[in-house]
Amino acid sequence: MISVLGLLFTSLLLGMAARRSGRFHEHTAHVLNAYVLNVALPALVLRSVHGLTLVPELLLSAAVPWVIFGAAWLLFRAVGPRLGLAPGSVAALVLTGGLGNTSFVGLPLIEGLLGPEGLRVAVVVDQLGSFLALATVATIYAARAAEKETHPAALWKKLVGFMPLVALVLALLTHPWAYPTWVDGVLARLGATLTPLTLFSVGYQLRLSGLRGRGKALCLGLGYKLVLAPAGIALLLLALPRLDRLSFEVTVLQAGMAPMVTGAILAVDHGLDPELSALMVGVGIPLSLLTVPTALWLMG
Repeated sequence: MISVLGLLFTSLLLGMAARRSGRFHEHTAHVLNAYVLNVALPALVLRSVHGLTLVPELLLSAAVPWVIFGAAWLLFRAVGPRLGLAPGSVAALVLTGGLGNTSFVGLPLIEGLLGPEGLRVAVVVDQLGSFLALATVATIYAARAAEKETHPAALWKKLVGFMPLVALVLALLTHPWAYPTWVDGVLARLGATLTPLTLFSVGYQLRLSGLRGRGKALCLGLGYKLVLAPAGIALLLLALPRLDRLSFEVTVLQAGMAPMVTGAILAVDHGLDPELSALMVGVGIPLSLLTVPTALWLMG
């Protein structure tokens, strides 16, 4: 877990250093974002979803990220304007505070805190929950928020053209057949570039000076993602006692993971307050390393 966390912070710091160096093109972040959404993430989805074994009783855990995204949409649209937030900022909060980093932060944290047995539940929450929500409802929401486009044909075109969703469909269609070894190897290497490049891009766009005047938005977004969401999910699952203890703990911890980096990339790609999107991830990841273990302690 230490090596994974080291990669997260190193990539973030390198991105910040790259921007300060002046040696990178001004459109560096846009190029990296395009690569992440069209190459690295589809490769990861093709490989991970293709090998996913679904346990029916874990469908409740898989539904949790969808509930969190829906609640984020309701909360931020109701409270954001009252705090003086622009529509683009509200949309950025929905995409970052509504989607959790259940993979690159979540999986190593779950393994470190609960052991390898916890990964069985964590992977289902990540793939059928977070990634699927990102590829469908989050993509539609981003398109509507950025372009104010409501025509079904235009939204359908946007959705069909979203490469991670295309990869998800292909992975499900080819599930009965094993990939050739070389294909699996290529997908693994391409998918492995996602974490460092996404965080490098976030670091490149992260300006800590932007914290000034962003306190209300960050408190709202991170307060929901790191505190209210896991607390609410815990209460909901307690009212629906269908999960064993381990599944309950993993599901709640995944609900409280930091904002999804790819969700921030999606917001930036649609021009939805890039600065706030980067701050949500850049501040949220370090904070989650404190809040997630605290949540486990409280459940103990």
